[in-house]
Amino acid sequence: MTVLVVGASLLIGVSLGVLGGGGSILTVPILVYLAGQGAKEAIATSLFVVGVTSLAALVPHARARRVRWRTGLLFGAFSMAGAYGGGRLAEHVPGGVLLVGFALMMLATAVAMLRGPRRGRAPDRPAEALPESGGRTLGGIAAKGLAVGAVTGLVGSGGGFLVVPALAILGGLPMGLAVGTSLLVIAMNSFAGLAGHVTGVTIDWGLALTVTAAAVLGSTAGARLAGRIPQDTLRTAFGWFVVAMGVLVLARQLPPAVWAHPATWAVLGAGCGSAATAVIGSRARRAPRHP
Repeated sequence: MTVLVVGASLLIGVSLGVLGGGGSILTVPILVYLAGQGAKEAIATSLFVVGVTSLAALVPHARARRVRWRTGLLFGAFSMAGAYGGGRLAEHVPGGVLLVGFALMMLATAVAMLRGPRRGRAPDRPAEALPESGGRTLGGIAAKGLAVGAVTGLVGSGGGFLVVPALAILGGLPMGLAVGTSLLVIAMNSFAGLAGHVTGVTIDWGLALTVTAAAVLGSTAGARLAGRIPQDTLRTAFGWFVVAMGVLVLARQLPPAVWAHPATWAVLGAGCGSAATAVIGSRARRAPRHP
């Protein structure tokens, strides 16, 4: 079981290094279903793992000048406030409810991943050609930062794949810089959320450090692969993987009566339809147009 946990933890780092997110999407199920932790302990531990791993993955991105420090620190400061509040609120929410919320966040994240970045933006330019500020509206960054942080602190998920599009849209950053900068924000969010959780849970530091060490190794490899592997291919494959994981978590948490209700299948069908539409639409936007 330990070997399986370590092997799965490598994927946490690879995801963070390559895509700038997805760490908690993998960490919480690994800790709950492979390591046997409770929901609240897994969420708190995942925040530590993802925080440290994000810092490790940040280093090669920073060396490659794919980090906008001013934008990341500003967004991260607001996110930290939301993450700490979300972590404190989680003490008063049942673990099963947190896992259901986590699964729903996984499905929402998967749809966003499958949809991909919006077209119509200017193509990525070299980092040195872009201004350091890059910010657009302080109010928008503050609102989005607080919301992303609150979700991160509450359910231990939603950091990276909410931060990346927020930085791309509100911060005006191309995807390459948004991925690198998101790692700074994720680390800030994770440690703030952990601070909100530690008063109510006990962390198995031996397990946490083991998973973190494996994830850090994966993150360094993932950061080096960033830019070499087609991002659209990775995002699509990982998006469907997240859909499967989200449905699995829901299957384990919701009682049989809920699964027997037609409304449940209607919602799942609508979600799968949205995901499929997102993939088709994304491919259509990427397809070359001939005169």
